[in-house]
Amino acid sequence: MERRAFLGAVTGGLLAAPLAARAQQAGKVYRVGLLFFSADPSSPVLRLFRQALSDLGYVEGRNLVLERRYLERYERASEVAAELVGLKVDVIVSGNNVATRAAKEATTSIPIVMANNGLPVETGLVASLAHPGGNVTGVVQDTGPELQGKRLGLLKEIAPRISRVAWFGSKLAWERDPSRQYVQAVARSLGVTLFHAESQPPDFTPAFAAVTRERADAIFVTGSPENNNNRRIIIEFAAQKRLPASYLVREAVQDGGLMSYGVSLGDAWRRIAEYVDKILKGSKPADLPVEQATKFELVINLKTAKALGLTIPPSVLARADEVIQ
Repeated sequence: MERRAFLGAVTGGLLAAPLAARAQQAGKVYRVGLLFFSADPSSPVLRLFRQALSDLGYVEGRNLVLERRYLERYERASEVAAELVGLKVDVIVSGNNVATRAAKEATTSIPIVMANNGLPVETGLVASLAHPGGNVTGVVQDTGPELQGKRLGLLKEIAPRISRVAWFGSKLAWERDPSRQYVQAVARSLGVTLFHAESQPPDFTPAFAAVTRERADAIFVTGSPENNNNRRIIIEFAAQKRLPASYLVREAVQDGGLMSYGVSLGDAWRRIAEYVDKILKGSKPADLPVEQATKFELVINLKTAKALGLTIPPSVLARADEVIQ
C-alpha cells in the first residue's frame, strides 16, 4: 500500500506539473508592441491584425495588451522604440523599415516581427530570408518593382489613351527608389511619360499644382503611409480633375478611387499574426524564415470608371478580385 501510495503521489505530481504549466500559460497576459508610422483611424491594418490575433485566441482585455506607439515623424523612431522596449513587451511588430531599424537598435532580446518592410536583406535588417538570425523576422509586403510596373500596365489597359502620368511620391523616393526607375522603364515601353508630382503631406498643393502644370492625364499614387493616410484628398482631387488614378490599397478604391493593385492586406496581416503567435509560444525569430507576400488583389470601382467615361475591358474585369458597383 505504501508503495502504491508513493507511486500514486509521484504520478500525480508528474501529471500536475504540465497541468499547472498549462494553467499558468492560459492565465498569462501577453504584451505586443506596435510600432507604426501614424495613428490613422481609417487604416485597416490594426483591425485586420486584431481579428487575426483573435482567431488565434488572443483577445484584448482578456489575454492580450496591444501597446500602440506611432512615429508621426521618422526622427522620433529611436525614442519611440526605446519606450516600447522599456515596457518589456513580449514582441514588437514594426510597420516599416525605419521602425524595424529603430527597434533592432533598441533591443537585441525582444523579438521583432516586420509587417511592411522592403529589401530586409539589402538593408541589413536580417542576414537572409531563409535564416534571418538575430531577433528580426516577419513578412515582406514590398515584393519588388515588378508589382509597381504591373500596376501601371493595368492603368494603361483601363485608360488606354493616357500619355502623361503624374507619379505621386516624395522627392527621396523619386530619386532613390528602384521601383520608380522600373516603373519609368515600363512607362516608356507603354508610350507613357512619367513625371514627378512631389507629395509633401499633409500639404498636397505642390503635387496638385504639378499635375495641372504638366497637363497630366492620369495619377500613379505611391503606397507611402503618408499617401495612404491622406488618400481621400487625392481621390477628391482626381475626381474633380476627372483623372484616372491607380492606388496600392483596396481601401482607396472603396473610398472612390478608380483601381488598386497590391498585396492582400488581409492575407498579409493574418500571416503576421501567425508569426506573433509562434513567437509567443516559444519560437525564436532566428529560426523563422522571412516570408514574402504571395497574394495580390486587383480592385476596380465601376462607378468611378463610369464617371470618368471609361469602359473597363472584359479581360481586366475577369482578373479583378473585387468589382465595386
